[in-house]
Amino acid sequence: MICMKGLKDKRILITGGASGIGAATAARFLDEGSLVCVLDRDANACAALRHRLPEIAAAIIADVTDLMQVEAAFAEAVRRMGGIDVLINNAGISIRHNFLDITPEEWDQVIAVNLTGVFYVAQTAARHMMERGSGVILQTASTNGVMGYPYYADYNATKAGVIELTKSMALELAPKVRVCAVAPGYVLTPMQRVEYTDAMLEEVNNKIPLRRHAQPEEIAALFAFLASDDAAYATGQVYTLDGGEISGGLASR
Repeated sequence: MICMKGLKDKRILITGGASGIGAATAARFLDEGSLVCVLDRDANACAALRHRLPEIAAAIIADVTDLMQVEAAFAEAVRRMGGIDVLINNAGISIRHNFLDITPEEWDQVIAVNLTGVFYVAQTAARHMMERGSGVILQTASTNGVMGYPYYADYNATKAGVIELTKSMALELAPKVRVCAVAPGYVLTPMQRVEYTDAMLEEVNNKIPLRRHAQPEEIAALFAFLASDDAAYATGQVYTLDGGEISGGLASR
């Protein structure tokens, strides 16, 4: 299945690529004929992904909160593929807590992965792409970055930061490098499944106009489009994919 223009033989690096949205995105780009490396800190998940998708170029174990690990992993991905044309900057975590119960350690952990880690990987990739003269950087934001949601104050703050980072990068890196963000709503990933009971999932589904969570493959399809030549005029924008959840504000709840 090759659907999008210009993705065949493109070299793709996906952070947080061993599970959830990242793993679905890896599979989609492989279907498009791209070369794919994933970066993830979970060694077991990387091994499982290599078993499930043996055609990936590499599953590199690295922690995005450590700049030296990021730079070493990026260099390894370049070595494996000969360069990187597209970065899917997707690594992220969340911890469901009341605002008053968030500890300094938890705050630092979420900021380190979701914002500092995104910055480290984005800057490393951008330097490589600007030197080469072209590239695409796509970052995973969230509807949590544009709306207020209870119990995720730290996560929400990081996703708002990713959105503003994306817009600023797009202005500075144009015209050589395109930069966009994808803002999913509720997606049925392993991370979501851990935090929500069946009853909580059903409650969420009832407030979404399409009455369900997104599948990771649906987010992956948007990443594939934005990385492709079909989206050659897209930069500096945040693309929401949420089943209509935030369209109506209070009226939709």
